[in-house]
Amino acid sequence: MSGKTLTRMDLSESVFREVGLSRNESADLVESVLDNISNALVSGENVKISSFGTFSIRDKTERIGRNPKTGEEVPIRPRRVLTFRPSHLMKDRVANGNKS
Repeated sequence: MSGKTLTRMDLSESVFREVGLSRNESADLVESVLDNISNALVSGENVKISSFGTFSIRDKTERIGRNPKTGEEVPIRPRRVLTFRPSHLMKDRVANGNKS
């Protein structure tokens, strides 16, 4: 693993180079897209990006967990979790990138 992380700045720089918008316009565009995705997820909608994958929210019910150190049972409160399911194209692309 390279240890590199793709950041918002990297995305906006890529939009700047590829699309030709100014740096500020590129940063605004990236922020707008990420805000739209976040807002849709907060409101409970699924977000499907073709050839990439689907983000969705799942409600988890209350359950009993166990403290691994003490073995003591503790209740885990209900919560909403974000899930991501990659598309088959993305899975294939990632798998092929791992082959030397």
